[in-house]
Amino acid sequence: MPSRTSDVLVVGGGIIGLVTAWRAAQRGFATAVVDPEPGGGAAQVAAGMLAAVTELHHGEQTLLGLNLASARRYPDFAAELADLTGHDLGYRRCGTLAVALDADDRAHLRELHALQQQSGLGSEWLSGRECRRLEPMLAPGVRGGLRVDGDHQIDPRRLTRALVAACELAGVVFHRVWAERLDRAGDRAVGVTAADGTALAADRVVLAAGSLSGRLAGVPDDVLPPVRPVKGQVLRLSVPQRYAPFLSRTVRAMVRGSHVYLVPRENGELVVGATSEELGWDTTVTAGGVYELLRDAHELVPGITELPLTETRAGLRPGSPDNAPLLGPSGLPGLLLATGHHRNGVLLAPVTGDAMAHVLTTGELPEEARPFTPRRFARTEQPA
Repeated sequence: MPSRTSDVLVVGGGIIGLVTAWRAAQRGFATAVVDPEPGGGAAQVAAGMLAAVTELHHGEQTLLGLNLASARRYPDFAAELADLTGHDLGYRRCGTLAVALDADDRAHLRELHALQQQSGLGSEWLSGRECRRLEPMLAPGVRGGLRVDGDHQIDPRRLTRALVAACELAGVVFHRVWAERLDRAGDRAVGVTAADGTALAADRVVLAAGSLSGRLAGVPDDVLPPVRPVKGQVLRLSVPQRYAPFLSRTVRAMVRGSHVYLVPRENGELVVGATSEELGWDTTVTAGGVYELLRDAHELVPGITELPLTETRAGLRPGSPDNAPLLGPSGLPGLLLATGHHRNGVLLAPVTGDAMAHVLTTGELPEEARPFTPRRFARTEQPA
């Protein structure tokens, strides 16, 4: 098949690939995306919590800086995208309430609150009664919680549709096929060969294929990103008008050691998730996964069992060894990475798009993205 050439070829049309392509095209690069279904993938399953504060984990303070940088950009990012495309992104600044149902969960939440305070983050400890005053549908047994007004939400399905539209407006070319293998000339990446045999040549290739990023043929072993699939099961329910408002903000909890969250959309949808399972490429929705989510959600908000269940889905997050993304040049000239975002792909979209456009333009990562260079995982030769 004849070849087609671009300045930047993005492999993968999920949120990260699309935002990278859009920002690259805005910088004047002739940009193309290769993906059989742009806007598909993990974004179709993700809940869209922009939760830099409540998603904080011990040992992830460096990632926190990137998460906060992206969260700060979200209002302008969402406004720009909505104004440009006319799409409603479902962006809500409704805040998050993280609650505890027993003494162990309460102790865990207190530890999280202390870590948030040490990190200079804004969160307020509430009694169980104060939590129920904010959200009357909560179970009487709620023992306390954290109010985080700075954690917002967006609808990832709407976001991807808007990003596809923004890419089209910016002149991005879509090749709606799989990328079969990376093409190299000597020690440089020069494009990909698509599944239909088309050679797609490019000055630079950005590998942004989510959990599939580690499976592209032709990438040298020492450059292949150490990305693995992490399964998450999610339920969607609808809130009939007679129950509205059911919840006014995102509610999340740890129930007997398992995380559960409920994300209310303005359109009446309620998203419940998410399991985290290391099961390889399995995307089966299981009875056990659905049961556990509904059981934990019911313990948190008993009225949920009255709502119609409209969808069950499972998706694959791209996990990395340190749960942080791989951004920027790889060890192979001409090949850049934008993958491994794990549970923060939606949150990190604005800062990833900016970082990748910056490195494509200048050859250097911006300061906030430098800790996330793929070269932190480079294999070093051991002395004999």
